[in-house]
Amino acid sequence: MTIKNNIITLERLELVNLLADAFAIGGKKVLIETMQLKPYLTKSEAYKQYGRRLVDRWIKEGLVKLIKDGDSNHSIRIDRLQIESVASASNRVSFYRQKELCEEG
Repeated sequence: MTIKNNIITLERLELVNLLADAFAIGGKKVLIETMQLKPYLTKSEAYKQYGRRLVDRWIKEGLVKLIKDGDSNHSIRIDRLQIESVASASNRVSFYRQKELCEEG
C-alpha cells in the first residue's frame, strides 16, 4: 500500500484480502440479523477464538467494549461484529509490519 497525494494505492492481494474481510463481516451481519448467529460472544468465547492476550489488549486499548448485564455476577458480552472487525484490522497491521521488515531486510 502506498499513499501519494491523498490517493491510496493497493496491490491486488491487499485489495482481495480487504474485500474478503468485508464480505465475511457482511455475511456475519446477515446471519445475526436473521437470528442464525448470536450477536454477542462471551468473554471466554472471545478468549478461545482470539487468545486471552489479544482480547485483553484490545479491551485495554478501547478497541473492544465490554457489555455487562446487571451486577458483577452476570456474564460479560462482546459484540461479535466489533471484535471481528478489530481482529481483521489487527491482521492487516501485522501483515504490513511484516512486509516492511522484509523489504528493509
